[in-house]
Amino acid sequence: MAFRLRKKKDMPGGLWSKCPSCGKMIYAKELEQNLFVCPECTFHNTISARKRIEITADPGTFVEKFTELQPSDRLGFIDKIPYADKIAKAQEKTGNADACLAGSCRIAGHEVVLAVLDFTFMGGSMGEIVGEKVTRAVELAGERQVPVILFSASGGARMHEGAISLMQMAKTCGALKHFRDGGGFSISVMTNPTTGGVTASFASVCDLTVAEPNALIGFAGPRVIQNTIRQDLPEGFQRSEFLLAKGQVDLIVERSRMRERLGVLLGYAAQPQASFQG
Repeated sequence: MAFRLRKKKDMPGGLWSKCPSCGKMIYAKELEQNLFVCPECTFHNTISARKRIEITADPGTFVEKFTELQPSDRLGFIDKIPYADKIAKAQEKTGNADACLAGSCRIAGHEVVLAVLDFTFMGGSMGEIVGEKVTRAVELAGERQVPVILFSASGGARMHEGAISLMQMAKTCGALKHFRDGGGFSISVMTNPTTGGVTASFASVCDLTVAEPNALIGFAGPRVIQNTIRQDLPEGFQRSEFLLAKGQVDLIVERSRMRERLGVLLGYAAQPQASFQG
């Protein structure tokens, strides 16, 4: 008896997504309805800045600011392709000017200024415009006397801009120090991944540090560290839960509860100082 082998049809693109953590194939609509969290292993996938704002800010309250800021290729940097071309491709892909969206909104009824890094734009790398938007967001919060919340998802400083990108580390930290000295309240939310110069600057110096579950957070990557020190790293090294145990992260919050928990934290911050005494 003869059997005829038929070529397996290709799976339609965009209908399914493979979890990078457990490898499970997930129906794209189901993943989106679950806020891009794997229903099998609860891995929190990286999401765009606009999606982050959509699921975090109270509906219809976000007003984007600083849209006039545009990146430039000051160094004429050329890798495989010119940096200017990379910027243009990233802008076309994401619809954003750069890797940060900032503006004012309400979260659980509380007025805040929000700045969100977008990993889909050149890995959320921090260049001149990202640093400027984060700084202006902090300054705007100071002017309005409201809290500022900074969401991170980044591979670090954008090396295409050389020392200019590294200068953003000092600039953002200086803005937060001035904001705090004036009585301001800031929250950093670290998502997967938060690494490099972003971790070593504004993401780590806010009043409260929140992280999503199992987020990779660190300066150099674990493989780089392991190859440098020639030692095995502890289980879960540089993940949210490890950092919580070591005191670097104050709180881990699931994506589905982020708006609610931020609202609670903002409510505490709004209370008179006397209510925390005695």
